[in-house]
Amino acid sequence: MSEVLLSAKNLVKRFGGLAAVNDVSVDLWRGRIHAVIGPNGAGKSTLTNLLSGDLPLTTGSITLGGADVTGRSPERISRAGLGRSYQKTNIFLPFTVWENVRLAAQSRAQHAASWLRRATSYAPTNELAERAIDLAGLKPRRDAIAGTISHGEQRQLEIAMTLATQPKVLLLDEPLAGMGVAEAERMVELLHRLKQEHAILLVEHDMDAVFALADRLTVMVNGQVIASGTPAEIRADAGVQAAYLGEEH
Repeated sequence: MSEVLLSAKNLVKRFGGLAAVNDVSVDLWRGRIHAVIGPNGAGKSTLTNLLSGDLPLTTGSITLGGADVTGRSPERISRAGLGRSYQKTNIFLPFTVWENVRLAAQSRAQHAASWLRRATSYAPTNELAERAIDLAGLKPRRDAIAGTISHGEQRQLEIAMTLATQPKVLLLDEPLAGMGVAEAERMVELLHRLKQEHAILLVEHDMDAVFALADRLTVMVNGQVIASGTPAEIRADAGVQAAYLGEEH
């Protein structure tokens, strides 16, 4: 059943006299992908950083899973059920795919690891890692060194590491950036699978992928929302066409 997993109300972020995000509200539903689009400097990444706690709010409120997480640290928000990926891939290149994902899963261990016990002997952590690798479509690459796999697979690995933390909500910042056609198609398929059990906020510049994936879109310009609706509504919005999409969309 669809339910709102994250609700952000009237978010504002000011840097001096500049409002990078100005009175933005968004609800993220389980089973839906909500894309945020707009030109460079529109405030998309700032919005993502506010939702994850990487930047403090000036004003506004955020609830996650029904709990108020306004003002919490990124670590506490993550533990409350939010996972995110970044524009720049953030993985341990010398480690294997499995080692990367196990380290992420280890952050959810209920008890501190013992120095006298091998980290790989913790069965619940290993099970989380294996499940995340499988969900991300990386099972055949489980033992590959992260620095030797393709760019698209590295992006999948970052998502697998996020999944290993057992998030309810995923914030994905340009997950298709730099990919070729085949890799982008695999990522689109992965995101379609993941939305069945998660609420997803997607920031992406690939408009073909956005309109193939999104159930709802929010369009930002200069820190403000100029339109929000279904893909069909956004395509037909004259203000969006003038500000961002152009006649070809």
